[in-house]
Amino acid sequence: MKPYIDTLGAGPDLVLLHGWAMHGGIFGPLIEALVGRFRLHVVDLPGHGHSRELERLELAATAQAIAAATPRAVWLGWSLGGSVALHAALAHAPRVRGLCLITASPRFVRGPDWAHGVSPEVLHGFATELGTSYREVIDRFLALETLGTSQSQVELRGLRRHVFERGEPRLAALQDGLRVLEAVDLRARLGELAMPSLWLGARRDRLVPAAAMRWAASQAPRARYEEINASHAPFISHAATIAAAIEQFTGGLAA
Repeated sequence: MKPYIDTLGAGPDLVLLHGWAMHGGIFGPLIEALVGRFRLHVVDLPGHGHSRELERLELAATAQAIAAATPRAVWLGWSLGGSVALHAALAHAPRVRGLCLITASPRFVRGPDWAHGVSPEVLHGFATELGTSYREVIDRFLALETLGTSQSQVELRGLRRHVFERGEPRLAALQDGLRVLEAVDLRARLGELAMPSLWLGARRDRLVPAAAMRWAASQAPRARYEEINASHAPFISHAATIAAAIEQFTGGLAA
């Protein structure tokens, strides 16, 4: 398995991993802000965008395939892509120079011992409806991602504008992605992270509460937490702020 990876720019290597139902092009505003300072490796996850021929999305296999296809780099993951990046940082530490997570936590769904996140029932509902109302489910998920700020309509328009520009994602990959989000729980392994990490939370996020990321950063060695007054896709509404935080973080790694 070899996902599609678009490499552009020059500088320190930075791998970008998108969220559920998206593709690497969703990072457009952030790519524009970073491409003059980094060599970007923008991934389309299996079943998404230009990797649509890869039907299945499985956490360990996806992380391994991306690690094999990219140089040692800082990995940046948003939402579902953050789960892939975090798994890679634990399973393929020599390939991950630094870890940057944008509105992504070690556990996505709520549980008896985890109050931060989406209820399992919401994900089950999305999974049940995917087969009959494909685009409607994706649009509702996008709306959830952008709730909470005065910029929510800007972010929602941005997500809607880009979501299908590389074609529709595979249904099987969408189902796999929901299963990953439901099952992933890497909380107990945060102390194993061998590299510095940057956790960028969003104060208005309804899917991954800032408190979840703040807690995760407190459990990881060599971690830094920053919070932005935004919702779940802050790289659309606050691309310059996100880019500055990434540049500062990677500059510290070089030093």
